Amino acid sequence: MARILFPILASKCIVFSLLSSFTIIVVIGENHGFVRTLDPRLIGIKKEKLSQIRFYWHDTQSGRNPTAIQIVPPVSNTSATSFGAIKMINDPLTLGRKLSSELIGRAQGFYAMASQEELGLLMAMNFAFTEGKYNGSTISVLGRNTVYAKVREMPVIGGNGLFRFARGYVQARTYKFNSTSGDAIVEHIVSVLHD
Repeated sequence: MARILFPILASKCIVFSLLSSFTIIVVIGENHGFVRTLDPRLIGIKKEKLSQIRFYWHDTQSGRNPTAIQIVPPVSNTSATSFGAIKMINDPLTLGRKLSSELIGRAQGFYAMASQEELGLLMAMNFAFTEGKYNGSTISVLGRNTVYAKVREMPVIGGNGLFRFARGYVQARTYKFNSTSGDAIVEHIVSVLHD
């Protein structure tokens, strides 16, 4: 009896282990050494949504509590564009044009004066949201901002929280700019695909 039972149990174990291996391959995908293909559902990726978010970015360089400070000076004092200067930002994002309107988050990052011919910035920032269902989520932007163009477009390169796997673009329009102080209020419209 034991002689008959052992081969049956052994064959069942072999079949079970083969089926288990096949199931794991189907669930996690193919393995190519250090890279493996995953089923997006395993990490919570659902059908993408397209959202549009509109807010005002308040860049304040003047006064007792600036939200943009220079961390690297321009290459020379004679540069009309302040080429080489870098400013760190922690700018408020509000629903309305006035700084006193509802605060929904902050733009945190930096911008660098990246052009010698025109006022062209390299922008690297996170829109860190602090209100509503997006509290704790961010959208990351990295791109060129030609300040005097009526509408500037910058790419969304990622995000986290509810904006995980984000991609899209930002359109920026200057609402108000003070050339003496450098203070600016800029409308941002973010069109973003996200999980």
